[in-house]
Amino acid sequence: MILLESAAHPKLLKVARPVYDDLEAGRQVPYQALSAVLEEASGAGVIATLKKQNPNTFEDMVLTLGREIDRQAPVGGLFRR
Repeated sequence: MILLESAAHPKLLKVARPVYDDLEAGRQVPYQALSAVLEEASGAGVIATLKKQNPNTFEDMVLTLGREIDRQAPVGGLFRR
């Protein structure tokens, strides 16, 4: 969903395309790349648009990405100084 909405947002497309290519090829995507996709999507307003279009699918998508980021990220890794 994010990739489809990213066409109008070049920065989002730049970070989302390699993530989807890796997923399609069956490769694990590092949490940093997943976080970058969520950050760019949020900044571009894509997250809000997706939530309005289909709240249930949006919730599933964001929760899935969040769980994978949480699973991979080192404890305290996102909050280190």
